[in-house]
Amino acid sequence: MSVFITGEIGINHNGDLEITKKLIDVAALAGCDAVKFQKRTVEDVYSKEDLERPRESPWGTTNREQKLGLEFGEKEYDEINSYCKSKGIEWFASAWDIKSLLFLRKYNLKYHKIASPMLTVKPLLEAIAEEKRNTFISTGMSTMDEISQAVEIFVKANCPFELMHCVSTYPMRNEDANLKMIETLKKRFNCKVGYSGHEVGLQISLAAVGMGATSIERHITLDRTMYGSDQAASVEPTGLIKLVRDIRIIEKALGMGEKVILDKEVSIKNKLRPVNWR
Repeated sequence: MSVFITGEIGINHNGDLEITKKLIDVAALAGCDAVKFQKRTVEDVYSKEDLERPRESPWGTTNREQKLGLEFGEKEYDEINSYCKSKGIEWFASAWDIKSLLFLRKYNLKYHKIASPMLTVKPLLEAIAEEKRNTFISTGMSTMDEISQAVEIFVKANCPFELMHCVSTYPMRNEDANLKMIETLKKRFNCKVGYSGHEVGLQISLAAVGMGATSIERHITLDRTMYGSDQAASVEPTGLIKLVRDIRIIEKALGMGEKVILDKEVSIKNKLRPVNWR
């Protein structure tokens, strides 16, 4: 099965639909399977105190103004839905609260995503699992016990899911990648395991594919110097094209793990292998 590649637009659109469309264009051109967004009901996800704290941004001087400035509503998502269809690419979003989940149902999306911060929010996980859509579950900043409790919810609901190894630092240092967790999660939970990366560069994501990751998610941006907390840990257009190209090469090169003699090897074997050696 082909590695599922998601270009995480997240909040890198900076509240601008034109930037959003350019990022969708890049993902489609590169050959990504999907793009992903983040959907929040700001007043439900964050406390009043957190929203009122000072924060300079293009939208104002408080955290509330920044969060609301990055949040798309029905008008924007209708446009995103239509645009992705025109480009032949899937889209989905990580819902951070029940209202956002109900909002996303309108679009009958194929996939759900559990963001790492939400992995321990049992009511949200149960509501998502009830829909029985294929769900990617990021495991950043989570213990094995917390991951196990989340998996139990999806198994009980008979909802298809895929864990994603993730380290929740932005950007992530290469030495913190801990890619052997991909195999650890596979063995522990007997499920598919992907990789959601926040590193700078492509090597770690490519190595994850070589280690058996069944999906790759990377934040994408038009320019890493743009405003936004995720931009520095994102992949620019040229890098995304290279990433998808190299993933497709690697997945073909991995083969099936069965020893075979290629037809092209037979004549070389007859030529090089000694028959009368003493």
